[in-house]
Amino acid sequence: MEKVKKTVYFIGAGPGDPELITVKGARIIREADTVIYTGSLVNPRVVGQLKEGCSLYDSSGMTLEEVMEIILRAVERGETVARVHTGDPSIYGAVREQVDILESQEISYEIVPGVSSFLSAAASLGKEYTLPGVSQTVILTRVEGRTPVPQGEKLRDLAGHGASMVIFLSVQMIEKVVEELLFGYEKDTPVAVVQRASWPEEKVITGTLMDIASRVKEAKIDRTALILIGRFLGDEYELSRLYDKAFSHGYREGEK
Repeated sequence: MEKVKKTVYFIGAGPGDPELITVKGARIIREADTVIYTGSLVNPRVVGQLKEGCSLYDSSGMTLEEVMEIILRAVERGETVARVHTGDPSIYGAVREQVDILESQEISYEIVPGVSSFLSAAASLGKEYTLPGVSQTVILTRVEGRTPVPQGEKLRDLAGHGASMVIFLSVQMIEKVVEELLFGYEKDTPVAVVQRASWPEEKVITGTLMDIASRVKEAKIDRTALILIGRFLGDEYELSRLYDKAFSHGYREGEK
């Protein structure tokens, strides 16, 4: 069977600010015949400019089967479908299970990447995850809750690396997060919690492992927030060699 022309697009909507979606993603949404987005997470303004006659669905209360039924019916009608995910679809996006169904039906698709909330959070803080002399590794993870984590990926195990870390989907268990992190990080390690990064109602809480839990509770933050931890949040680091006048590379001869 010949594959259907690309009619399904999985689009990263970005962290919230409607201007942080890619130009390509925004164009596809404007041109789509059917748009499905997660209303509980995606800023409605991202899907605020649709062409006349476009069918718009909020998948917040849907099951996988219900979402795929809408997509497959739209494909049968020869429509272009935009499946809009928050941030970037590759990070906690549950995109693989949808893609597998399309592939089983020999339906072509394209994934349009987006700006993840962990990138937007760093931008809001004015910080860099990979500071020279501090950390050259970034760990993206979540604490174990109703959804288990594979062996070796428990937070206490990852904390032992001392790398820059971003913890998704876990702020409601902030005390447990701190308890696990203390297996690897020192008590005075700086921590930031960013709720709804890039949204008008963005909220930023900073502290250390010693006090961040109480600060988060006081701010009444229990969802849609990232936990950032590591010395990259501090002020001590080495200057980059890329711009060091004594460092040579393929585009510049360093001073002797």
